[in-house]
Amino acid sequence: MAPVLIVGCGYIGRRVAALLQARGAAVTGLVRSDATAQGLRDQAVRVLRVDLDDAEAGAHWARGFADIFYFAPPPPQGETDTRMAAFLQALDAESPPRRIVYISTSAVYGDCQGRWITEAEPVNPATARGRRRLDAEDRLRAWAAEHGVQWIILRVPGIYGPGKLPLARLRAATPVLREADAPYTNRIHADDLAAICVAARDSVQANTLYNVSDGHPSNMTDYFFRLADAAGLPRPPEVARTEAGQVLTPGMLSFLQDSRRMDNRKLLAELGIELQYPDLDAGLKACFD
Repeated sequence: MAPVLIVGCGYIGRRVAALLQARGAAVTGLVRSDATAQGLRDQAVRVLRVDLDDAEAGAHWARGFADIFYFAPPPPQGETDTRMAAFLQALDAESPPRRIVYISTSAVYGDCQGRWITEAEPVNPATARGRRRLDAEDRLRAWAAEHGVQWIILRVPGIYGPGKLPLARLRAATPVLREADAPYTNRIHADDLAAICVAARDSVQANTLYNVSDGHPSNMTDYFFRLADAAGLPRPPEVARTEAGQVLTPGMLSFLQDSRRMDNRKLLAELGIELQYPDLDAGLKACFD
């Protein structure tokens, strides 16, 4: 298989790398930290050390890869994704990749007031986090169109899986929003997301986007309750929305501004995906087996 680059090769990237390696692909992972780099070496993934925030990082370090997965998060502040801009500048326009698969976020839709939404839903991000991701999507699509590169955008909600569960919050008895006030949220198990990323790379479909979810939305409070039950921990206390601003972190509050239920039928039909964990109960059970 042709060489593959994974930009931001962390929690999901390592899973994608393992799936590709099992099929004989030569995988390179781009990372910043020493700890992440060593983990990739232990997995026999070639390491490329680049800081996307470093203006002196140089050009064309992404040369020679047939397909690229872009999983790097945007900067924590602002409304543009300067890291995506740096990545696109580093690509070799004379010899571009065949396809780029980008993990975006469902936050680009903004608040849909609990409606079921398809990929045809207009984007209307209500948070800076969502606007940064939409900026990255727009930059990628424009660059790909200019250089004849295929792209797939995956709009992803909350990711959960082994090692990515908010157990510390539960042990600290951090409050959650009262379930009657909690907006709809969506999620996907990490292993299913990794399989979806590989399917997006292999698909005959191109230049399109997908809602990624298990198709069974609930709400953040229900998620914490079911996680507590699965982990054998006490359920967290609930607070009313009027109290939420005083006890919940700004990050958690930002996730509670939007309410939507994501329709995943296009994903399942076009990518031929059969989810390993089609609902939260199945996914949480696997996390603790």
